[in-house]
Amino acid sequence: VQVEESGGGSVQPGGSLRLSCTASSQFFTRCGMGRYRQPPWTDRELVSIISSGGATTYEDSVKGRFAIYKDVSRDTMYLQWDALKTEGTAVYFCAAEFRAGGCAPGPVRPNYWGQGTEVTVSS
Repeated sequence: VQVEESGGGSVQPGGSLRLSCTASSQFFTRCGMGRYRQPPWTDRELVSIISSGGATTYEDSVKGRFAIYKDVSRDTMYLQWDALKTEGTAVYFCAAEFRAGGCAPGPVRPNYWGQGTEVTVSS
C-alpha cells in the first residue's frame, strides 16, 4: 500500500488551502480515505472521511468550511478549506482503509497513513 500526500505550507488567516492524497494497492481493496490532524501539543483528531461510495463525514468544528472530495480521473482525494483560522495550524495526515476481500459495512476505519504535511495559519 502506498499513501502519498502533498500540499500544506504557511497560509494567512482567512486564506484557502487544498491538500491532495493518493492511496493505492495492487492487492487490497480501498474502502475509504480521510484526513486527520494533530495540532501542537494535542492528540490526532479526525477532520473528514470519504467512503469508497462517496459518503462524507466531517468533524463538527470544520463543517461548512472544509470540503472533502475525490477526482476519479486522477484517483486523488482532496481536502479543500476556506476561511482558514489560526486553530487550523496542525500536521495533517492522509489516511486510508484497505482490506483484503472487500469492504465491511460501517464507518471507514483507516489502517494506512501518509507521512503528514504541516499547515501553519499565521499572519
